[in-house]
Amino acid sequence: MKNQLIQIYLFVCDLYSTRQSSCFQRRSFNPSQPIFTDQELITIYFFGHLNKKFNKLDIYNFIKDYWHDWFPDLPAYQTFSYRLNLLSDSFQTIGQVLLEQLHRQQDEGIDQIIDSFPVMLAQNGHAYAAKVAREVANVGYCAAKKTYFHGVRLHFIGKRRVGKMPNPKEIWLCEASLYDNVGFKEQQVEVRNVDLFGDKAYPEPEVHNQLNQQNSRLIAPKKKPKGKQLTADEKYYNRLVSKFRQPIESLFNWIIEKSNIQRASKVRSCEGLMIHCWGKLAFALFLLVFYY
Repeated sequence: MKNQLIQIYLFVCDLYSTRQSSCFQRRSFNPSQPIFTDQELITIYFFGHLNKKFNKLDIYNFIKDYWHDWFPDLPAYQTFSYRLNLLSDSFQTIGQVLLEQLHRQQDEGIDQIIDSFPVMLAQNGHAYAAKVAREVANVGYCAAKKTYFHGVRLHFIGKRRVGKMPNPKEIWLCEASLYDNVGFKEQQVEVRNVDLFGDKAYPEPEVHNQLNQQNSRLIAPKKKPKGKQLTADEKYYNRLVSKFRQPIESLFNWIIEKSNIQRASKVRSCEGLMIHCWGKLAFALFLLVFYY
């Protein structure tokens, strides 16, 4: 465990020393050179997740109880939480660096898959009464869980690889109510010269046109015609498409298992939600780069 802690700290310090200072700007905390550094904060956050501590209080107590000698300047929990909430941009930068590193060290994908999963602040009857992070979160429907929820969606495009989880290529966040195809169109993602596997939400003229302009094409299941049934060939085609799309569900399940990102019921602010999403994604990418 000590080696893991040292590895994380050296990785974070190396990023802070080699990336331009504008990538890791401190927003409002003073003094400009605190005794307890942002590098230590990010190290603690990653190390806590590595030890199955998924919320800030559990991470803080884990370090305070077992690793305080390594972090003698650990502040009070309120300061720790406040400081951590200021680091959303830093976690996004770290995530981008890890994505770049992941693409360099792993084989190229055959084609690409697009999908999303929800990050839930509240579910079912509580969804409509929830008020947390309304700047970015609202009510949407999760078909996989057959539930309404208050929160956001994390959208992924991954490079499909034979016998392996997809290699994440693009990740973005949208409010829960935004349909997947709308989120894709608004993001204006660059997906050139590929086959892009999506679900039934994506086939529409604007999506096809956006992909055609990049010499790409969308492959998605056939929708059942109104008042008719799919033919045997169409059903077989849909099973094939589902088989090609299944690996991104494996990626989502892996990220959720390793970071508990889907459950955000303890988040109490917009800043906290951003840390919950981008911090946990950065940790998952860290695992993919250094442990898989």
